[in-house]
Amino acid sequence: MDQINSLIKFRNPYGNQEIELQQVEYEAGGTPMLRLRIRERGARFTIFDVDPVTAKFWAEEMLKWAEPQVAAAEDLKGGE
Repeated sequence: MDQINSLIKFRNPYGNQEIELQQVEYEAGGTPMLRLRIRERGARFTIFDVDPVTAKFWAEEMLKWAEPQVAAAEDLKGGE
């Protein structure tokens, strides 16, 4: 049986989606995967299984985008 461990669960405040990150280890072996489960309104789910290399790339690209956005928002708060 595949082993699935929940790592974190949180909500996107702008769309109210529930996002869960899980580690999936398949009974057949192979590379552990990062599963992203996005629960939208009702019972609809979007699920991605991502390998470690892709997860690292994705995370780095998201940080490149997010860091200047957060800094700009903090600058706006400081100017109030």
